[in-house]
Amino acid sequence: MLWYEDEIQRLEKERAALTYTPDTLFYGSSSIRQWTDLAVDFKNSSTVNLGFGGSTLGSCAWFFNRIMSGYDPKRIIIYAGDNDLADGRHPQEVCLFFEELVERVRKKYGSIPCYFISLKPSIARWALIDQFRYTNELISKEINNHSNWRWVDIFTPMLNGEGEPDSNYYIADGLHLNKKGYLLWGTVLQNALDSE
Repeated sequence: MLWYEDEIQRLEKERAALTYTPDTLFYGSSSIRQWTDLAVDFKNSSTVNLGFGGSTLGSCAWFFNRIMSGYDPKRIIIYAGDNDLADGRHPQEVCLFFEELVERVRKKYGSIPCYFISLKPSIARWALIDQFRYTNELISKEINNHSNWRWVDIFTPMLNGEGEPDSNYYIADGLHLNKKGYLLWGTVLQNALDSE
């Protein structure tokens, strides 16, 4: 986990420099870190971006207490797991990391509302799509066991008419989102938040 240290220290410095108290924490991998318009897309919330590049669901669980130190949120929104599969982890292993993260959230924040954004169907990782689908299935079923957790499906709306990833939502690398992709995520997620 040492390779994340620079990113973790960056988040700690940003927390120390905060001049407001965020009520909504966005946590996870580069799909979160690169969401630069969070404050605009969720203007009715006070957000902070706690994404760190290359992070896995395993590393999100590992660093949770350290990164969350000093925050007292009303809700947490998470996207991670994509990189775990790309690193060769099995879907069941990724689900175990999710269960570990759920437990860390419970110990620190009790039963605050938590939203898990489903793994996205990226062009770059389409060869792993069966594993992505299986991981989504496992985590969504696990979420049913926790009354304060919500499943946010962005997988389905990111597919085109042929059932493949819609290139309109991605930058050139076929992995990360462009502005249109984030607008879609924002709309789907806001609908979930509105039903809180």
